[in-house]
Amino acid sequence: MPDRINVVIPLFNDWLAVGLLLERIRSVVDTPLQNRLAFLIVDDCSAINYDTLPSGIGKSLSILRLFRNVGHQKAIALGLAYLADQTDQYPTIVMDSDGEDRPEDIVQLVQRSLEKPGHVVFAHRAKRHESLAFRVFYTVYKSVFRLLTGKVITFGNFSLIPASQLRKLAHVSEIWNNYPGGVIRSRLPYTAVPLERGRRLAGESKMNFVSLVLHGLSAVSVLIDTTAVRLALFCVMMVVASIFGISVLLYLKFFTNTSIPGWTSYLTFSFLIVILQAFLISLLLVFIVLSYRIQPQFIPARQFNDFVERVERVY
Repeated sequence: MPDRINVVIPLFNDWLAVGLLLERIRSVVDTPLQNRLAFLIVDDCSAINYDTLPSGIGKSLSILRLFRNVGHQKAIALGLAYLADQTDQYPTIVMDSDGEDRPEDIVQLVQRSLEKPGHVVFAHRAKRHESLAFRVFYTVYKSVFRLLTGKVITFGNFSLIPASQLRKLAHVSEIWNNYPGGVIRSRLPYTAVPLERGRRLAGESKMNFVSLVLHGLSAVSVLIDTTAVRLALFCVMMVVASIFGISVLLYLKFFTNTSIPGWTSYLTFSFLIVILQAFLISLLLVFIVLSYRIQPQFIPARQFNDFVERVERVY
């Protein structure tokens, strides 16, 4: 087991929750592992500051202050890029500040990482405690993601990155939009361990319907080229089906004695509209992919300093 494990915790105004999280880590993580943990809280330009934070937990605690609010996923990318820029590299755990990523599961991530060296280890959510509506929408999101990208995503941010992969991941531009999707896009080896999702320790969740939709769109955007190809193939299928429908109608009209109702002309016109729309959508998708490929990408490892105000060492 390495002598140091970094823990990146993105945070926006959740100082009470992160304090309780640190206290829980003190109580549930055994001392040999706890003494190896070096915490890096990425303060996403919070509107409030902490009063006090627990001390004496782990090896160290630092706060990475950002100039502006960039959002949860980008805060993770900046934290990883900052650690990747250090001289020495260590395994790095990414976990949320609200306690839904359970501290007692850290040991299982570490154990799986030792079993699968070189693999990014994610926590697969075997059981969740959110509301029924949230779980339904999250299931829809996973289904749509699989349909559009051909990939299965059953995990979130809670993960462990081996030291050997940290700098590589920090150079993956896609983690700027969506960290799990960026790992999938990077083609770095990854695995998952089934873990139960915990409950928020304090405050209320900032994830609502709009946030969930935006999160889903950002995950899909990471694999935009694959998504575009699959949508283009769907458009081709629609064109083929429409041409087949028109052919059937023309055959019945000119080569058989079947009586054709008057509304078939409207149906033929509808098929032509579908063909035109499918062509325009396919053309738009081609331009989107070409534009995506020629645009310069944001590389967190190179540009993270533009967002970092300062680093505070708490202990």
